[in-house]
Amino acid sequence: MERPKCPFCGLEIERPKELDSRMPGEMPVGRCSCGAVYAADEAGHSLGIAQLDALLISCNMDADLAWGLIPEDDYIEKIVEKYDFVKHLIVPGGVLEGRRIRGALFFIRLHDDVQEVTSEGVKKRIKDSGNKRAERPYKRVSGGSLSKSDIEELVSKFDLGPILESAPADRKIIKNLQRLLYSGDDLYRKRAADALGQVASIIAEEDPGTISKLLQRLLTALADTAAFTWGAFEAVGEIISRRPELFSGYIPYLYEYLQQDTNRGPAVDSLSRIARKSPQLLKKVTFRFISFLKDPDPLVRGYSTRILGSLGAAEAEKEIRNLIEDQNMVPIYENGRIQEIKIGQIAFEALEKIGRKAKDV
Repeated sequence: MERPKCPFCGLEIERPKELDSRMPGEMPVGRCSCGAVYAADEAGHSLGIAQLDALLISCNMDADLAWGLIPEDDYIEKIVEKYDFVKHLIVPGGVLEGRRIRGALFFIRLHDDVQEVTSEGVKKRIKDSGNKRAERPYKRVSGGSLSKSDIEELVSKFDLGPILESAPADRKIIKNLQRLLYSGDDLYRKRAADALGQVASIIAEEDPGTISKLLQRLLTALADTAAFTWGAFEAVGEIISRRPELFSGYIPYLYEYLQQDTNRGPAVDSLSRIARKSPQLLKKVTFRFISFLKDPDPLVRGYSTRILGSLGAAEAEKEIRNLIEDQNMVPIYENGRIQEIKIGQIAFEALEKIGRKAKDV
């Protein structure tokens, strides 16, 4: 066993720590004196999230910069396995004091020209943070638990009252709702995502760390191309939209899926849920959605039009007008129901919102 070392310069590194500027429960991170940034995946199951965390911290939380960088051209990455966060040791044998050691450290080192822009901010961000767990204790209240079948039936009927009442006392509700996200029934899946978003909002009052970990699990599912991911996208959108003041930091993780043809539709749908309630969070990436108004996928065109309407994007008015005659149908979920709406109608409503916002200004 040995203390972990930076794979780029060979120097010993400090124990990763949770940053004060981020949510409790997010991956601990650290910085080597050579400029490399590392994120600790304590269980070894979420390397994709660790990679994104390390990249985002390397860029001093500048999401636009992070998503514009290219591996090898702008940065290099390495993984150090068999890491035990508890003892801050590398355990080659994989077992320590009866515990299986599966953790890993994901390292990213920006090339010097990029690092010049971010290094001072990153150094200060990590130096100024504490080094202890900030997760708040879970507050339990009296009340009975709901069975899996109870939850399935309540979601099916969209009778969420009993679920929301039980949420503060029953952690299993999160797990039982999460498994419903992979249903092949579109309406049932959307209702499950809606319920999970409302439950997460309640639990986040006392225990935001648990919801941070839920978001990390959902984002890990998105990174698994073999998984059926529509429900995960929908749930991420619902959770962030209901608690943007706590979880808006996860929005940039959705942006990378905008570049993937297979995932662009659900990613834009997820972002449209956020835009309807907190449009200011997407203002700086308006240009991304304007280009999607010509996408061959009707879902992408429809959901992008909704986003631009929510943003009051006057700069997209001409392109939106070009969709007035678009007869393709898009499923819109609201309050437990799905309504098929023509893209032309969505465009008309978006133009009305843009007009109203222009008058307000």
